[in-house]
Amino acid sequence: MERVWTPQRVLLVEPDPTRWPELRQAGRGGFAIEICGDFTEARHSLMNRPPPLLVTNLRLGAYNGLHLVYLIAANKYATRTVVYSSHQDLALIEEAQSIGAFYEPGHRLVNALPGYVHASLPKFDRRSPSAGDRRRLFRGGRRAADVALTT
Repeated sequence: MERVWTPQRVLLVEPDPTRWPELRQAGRGGFAIEICGDFTEARHSLMNRPPPLLVTNLRLGAYNGLHLVYLIAANKYATRTVVYSSHQDLALIEEAQSIGAFYEPGHRLVNALPGYVHASLPKFDRRSPSAGDRRRLFRGGRRAADVALTT
């Protein structure tokens, strides 16, 4: 039986304290969530005790979440990273993915967080940020109901 990777501690960096309760609730189940409100606090926590999983907002005031991801890469910590944001900036998303982070849109983080914690993650985020959500596009099919839409 394959052992599923489950972090014992998640460091979550979110500058908006009104989101903290919903993020704590979304990440419940067998691990501790430490929430930091800014870059400086998160960097201090990261340097003193690197977590198995870092989840950070892309926008952190004067800094951004990528600074934390670069810090992890430079120190060769065994920390997986997830970067999220409410505004889709393709250049920053692609940069995050190129240094090993996963990207999640901010509005989906609450639903996606348990998956990042409880699932075994691939080495890299292979999803294309510019492709969009395929589920919203009509791609056709062979069902009888689809025939009327194609003619």
